[in-house]
Amino acid sequence: MAGFISIPDVAHYWLTNGRVPLCFLAESVGLEPIAALQAFPHQEELVAVDIEVQAGAIARILPAGQAAVAACPAVNLNQGLIWPCFVDMHTHLDKGHTWPRCPNPDGTFIGALETVRQDHSNWQPDDLYQRMEFGLKCSYAHGTQAIRTHLDSFGPLGATNFTVFDHLRRQWQDRLTLQAVCLVSLDYFLTPEGESLAQLVAEFGGILGGVAYMNEDIVAQLDRVFMLAKRYGLDLDFHTDESLNPDDITLRYVAEAALRHDFQGAITCGHCCSLSVQSAETVEKTLSLVKAANIGIVSLPMCNLYLQDRQRNRTPRYRGVTILHEIHHQGIRVALSSDNCRDPFYAYGDHDGLDVFKQSVRIGHLDRPFDHWPLSLTSRPAELMGLTGVGTLVPGSSANLICFKARSLNELVARAQCDRVVLRQGQSIDTTLPDYSELDAWVF
Repeated sequence: MAGFISIPDVAHYWLTNGRVPLCFLAESVGLEPIAALQAFPHQEELVAVDIEVQAGAIARILPAGQAAVAACPAVNLNQGLIWPCFVDMHTHLDKGHTWPRCPNPDGTFIGALETVRQDHSNWQPDDLYQRMEFGLKCSYAHGTQAIRTHLDSFGPLGATNFTVFDHLRRQWQDRLTLQAVCLVSLDYFLTPEGESLAQLVAEFGGILGGVAYMNEDIVAQLDRVFMLAKRYGLDLDFHTDESLNPDDITLRYVAEAALRHDFQGAITCGHCCSLSVQSAETVEKTLSLVKAANIGIVSLPMCNLYLQDRQRNRTPRYRGVTILHEIHHQGIRVALSSDNCRDPFYAYGDHDGLDVFKQSVRIGHLDRPFDHWPLSLTSRPAELMGLTGVGTLVPGSSANLICFKARSLNELVARAQCDRVVLRQGQSIDTTLPDYSELDAWVF
């Protein structure tokens, strides 16, 4: 579908009569929300703006109606929304789009683990390249500008995965910022192969990571991971407590290890589902340690909704999503991301940041008000990834923007927004999605 507006092929133009969520404006012009509302026309959670685009960057953001349109072309958005491009900081591109050849037999977490393990033999370089690039094409067309992916890294698969990823990272470097995290269970780091993996990650400029499970060696496993991270100068990204077992507290163990090692690098923990079924006292103790350790949280509502509390012939009672509101109110940075896409861990998805936001709003009640939550798909994950000036509407930053016909956040969430216009460095891109038939030779 063609975009709802046409962007002129010039270096200097205005986007006029647009609307941006207040959280973006306050961030972009350096004003507190109340001051931003006083300076700009507004209605509920949106402010009316004109945005000047010049030489691929945002030059100015002015109250609507103040654009200097006489000297250059202007595009009237008719009150349509303007967002920064998305940042998707927790994905699994190496698993993506394997569902046609290896669907999850029962939709459970254990079923997903075993199905992926059996499919690893198919993960040859050409297969990985085609499926991972398909995911990148989808992400780019939908309006994503940065992605972090976890890569299964047991044994020889680690080198294969990172090599293919690095090839794609170089090919896409002018369109997407890509980061990679190794993914193994933490017991792997207590074996001789653990240090070799850390060396591999460092060689490819990646992030050290893994899945934390409750076990008698969890402290020793985490101590080893933190030691390797400090030795090789690596940031950390863990999967923690992806269950509804209230006794799972690996997030707390990660925070305690970070404080014990006085770790100064960035740490992100994903999932954290068990917080949703724990007592208030348990949650308070864990979150206080997480805040003290400066750990960021990334929630994956769609995948967790799909996997958690799944039992045959029984309606699920729990959503699986972590306690988003409580984490935010503790002053802990929390992002939202897509996680898996059309693989045994999540059968659906299309690498679309807007779909993540819409589903998360519904699953986690992130409306009434929407407030700061649009930041969780833009500047907040960018900060957790160490990306400066990404996911913002700050003057001087690249004009990586998404223009929506939707005139309100309600309209944005209610409809698919297939006619969105994606700008990269101020120029509109082709938003045609790749056809699934491109994968036929690899997934059947």
